[in-house]
Amino acid sequence: MRFQALSLLLLLGLASGRALALELGERLQLHGFASQSVLQTSANRYFGDSEKISTAFSEIGLNLSYRLDARMLLAAQVLSRRAGDMYDGEPTLDYGLLDLRLVSSASRIAGVRLGRIKNPLGLYNETRDVPFTRPGIFLPLVYFDNIRNQFLSSDGMAAYATHQGASGRVDLTLGLGRPLLDTNVEWIWFNNDYDAMLVPEGLAWFLSLWYSTPDERLRLGLSSVGSDMNFKPELGSGLPSGSIGFIYTLASLQYNARDWSISAEYARVPSNRRGLSAIVPLPDQVIEGYYLQGSYRLRANLEWMIRYEEGFSDKDDRSGEKLASYTLGQMPAAGFFSRIWTSGLRWDLTPQLMLRLEYQRHHGTFILSFRENPPGSPMTRDWDVWAASVSARF
Repeated sequence: MRFQALSLLLLLGLASGRALALELGERLQLHGFASQSVLQTSANRYFGDSEKISTAFSEIGLNLSYRLDARMLLAAQVLSRRAGDMYDGEPTLDYGLLDLRLVSSASRIAGVRLGRIKNPLGLYNETRDVPFTRPGIFLPLVYFDNIRNQFLSSDGMAAYATHQGASGRVDLTLGLGRPLLDTNVEWIWFNNDYDAMLVPEGLAWFLSLWYSTPDERLRLGLSSVGSDMNFKPELGSGLPSGSIGFIYTLASLQYNARDWSISAEYARVPSNRRGLSAIVPLPDQVIEGYYLQGSYRLRANLEWMIRYEEGFSDKDDRSGEKLASYTLGQMPAAGFFSRIWTSGLRWDLTPQLMLRLEYQRHHGTFILSFRENPPGSPMTRDWDVWAASVSARF
């Protein structure tokens, strides 16, 4: 309740445009946002006790950047996120980095970033926590929101380069870093919270390659991150030790016209488990997901969005029946796939204040968090989501 009250107070302050509108000078920039959502589902738990009415999806962010000189920039964002049973609103460092530009000309830019870096994955990962930059209240399933921290950012370094030519623009990013793991990651991979630690094995790598036409209407991207994790049980727990490895690749396409846009992305995540068959009796899998999304501007400040998406725990078992048989009935087949229709409206009342309404029709429960819906709990295969949100920024 305290978190919700804080969100509402901050929303009112941001919407007023007075409380935090500070003149900070050319070198220092300070921005913030807050969002509060209300949702209800016909069944299952989704961002809290949603079969009733859940207000347990709220975000507050504050970001700051300071330009030391023409080549060096410091930037950071603190985020407080409440998302059902997955996140309790505790403030965390979303990103914090030094950007050192080594080359800067009309056609070429190159540099390095050091610190906590948002992984440059797909169309939305780098800005996924800012409500105004998301395509809806909820991200497409290829961004795996129930395990977001595994792919969100890395503590390390990245090198980037941009070339602008007559035929378009090419952006390349390569990086190494230590991934950030939390309890939600353990729940997704093991369907439980064991007396053990899931820790990174070495450094994760990530890369991103983008092409955009000179008018920036068409964007094509390919991004990927690879990582290995060790499962280290506590002494006396009787649990085996082991490891998990994966490579998450995302192919992206977006076309923007004056009044409409189309976006599509395809995700593929081959994974393998070693030494963990006693607690996770599932074979190695290739997780797959994709979506097609369109939006149309009905007015300058009113936009309609529609999206269809699918996701599977194993691309070769789209019904989920084979994987369900490995769990001996603990998880139904519907837990291994999702097919979702989404439709929503975005209304920008002012440049600082936004309202959204959204409806989703779900077939399958692959998108849900095991932390909110533990194996063995009653699950409904076909279910609906009604959601509304109010967001403000400065």
